[in-house]
Amino acid sequence: MKILLAFLLAMGVIVTQCDAFCFSQIYKPGEAEKGCMVDGVLYPFGEIPRTENCLTCSCSQHEMHCCSLYSTPVNYDKETCKVIFNKKDCDYDVVPKHPSRPCTWYSSVG
Repeated sequence: MKILLAFLLAMGVIVTQCDAFCFSQIYKPGEAEKGCMVDGVLYPFGEIPRTENCLTCSCSQHEMHCCSLYSTPVNYDKETCKVIFNKKDCDYDVVPKHPSRPCTWYSSVG
């Protein structure tokens, strides 16, 4: 029972330290006639599960709201570790600069 409690506490801490960033764009009347423009790509109205740049968006004639599908690691040992963006998985990997040294990280922000 103690192990389960410790696991749930650890997961709660990790979830609160991994938050995605979001932004909104409000359109003037007639500005978004065919869809929403995200990073130079026109997407149709409705839900956009994943853009080319790892965002999930909701698009209407009145506004667009997007959130990142990834969080950015911030609390890691910068001397022994480096971050690499994995566009296929929409995530950052924290990896050792030198394979012989261990690499740990503790939190990330969106």
